[in-house]
Amino acid sequence: MPLWTCETCGAQFPAGDRPPSACPICEDERQYVNWKGQTFLTREALADRCRLVWRDDLGLTGLALEPGFAIGQRALLVPDAGGCVMWDCVPLATAEAIAHVKSLGGLKAIAISHPHYYGALADWSDAFGGAPVYLHADDRQWVTRPHPAIVHWTGDIRRISDDIVLVRSGGHFAGATMLHWARGADGKGALLTGDIAQVTMDRRFVSFMYSYPNYTPLNAAAVRRIADSVAPFAFDRIYGAWWGRNIEGGAKAAFAASVARYLAAIA
Repeated sequence: MPLWTCETCGAQFPAGDRPPSACPICEDERQYVNWKGQTFLTREALADRCRLVWRDDLGLTGLALEPGFAIGQRALLVPDAGGCVMWDCVPLATAEAIAHVKSLGGLKAIAISHPHYYGALADWSDAFGGAPVYLHADDRQWVTRPHPAIVHWTGDIRRISDDIVLVRSGGHFAGATMLHWARGADGKGALLTGDIAQVTMDRRFVSFMYSYPNYTPLNAAAVRRIADSVAPFAFDRIYGAWWGRNIEGGAKAAFAASVARYLAAIA
């Protein structure tokens, strides 16, 4: 039986003779149902439509689908002892992309910022011997394809290694998470934010939303909590959710300025 992928958000669903009747992630007020109605593709049909490409993005290898599909995020591979940590996920895993990741040391873990980027997490885990997939427990209701490798962690901090820490910031989702990489930016530290703190088009600021497609802002308390969650960490660089959407230097000051600007705008 085929596996099914939501055409609007890219979440993968369990195998079945027929596609799911609905995607709960898209029916949530932070996302939307496709204007032509809820549609799903088999994994094979998605592979026929798109290919996975990889390239350098400010010193990290990124992977994304071309042409763009669903939300269009790219995953990033953070090098670490014992293999890479895949940050965020994409809706497809191909033999060629898996082979490339193996050439870089393979995956020791997968960590995902929030449900919009769960993608084909089970396929990627299976390709690397059941690599653990770290999802915050506050978002467990949004998992569309349960898998034994999923680790529903709790609390505000989950350390993957000496250099990589997951930080629950909340905001976009209750379990919304960012990744701090201590060795990033030549040892000055890097913050991988997904779109929990979205790098703006001028790449000088970040901003915050409850729903991006439906233009619903976060309130002041949520933004302050996000700021407080990353305050203890040193970082000079921010990696956003799409190709090139990064702040290359001075990122901690840019983050603080972004929070002040946002709070002033909604006051």
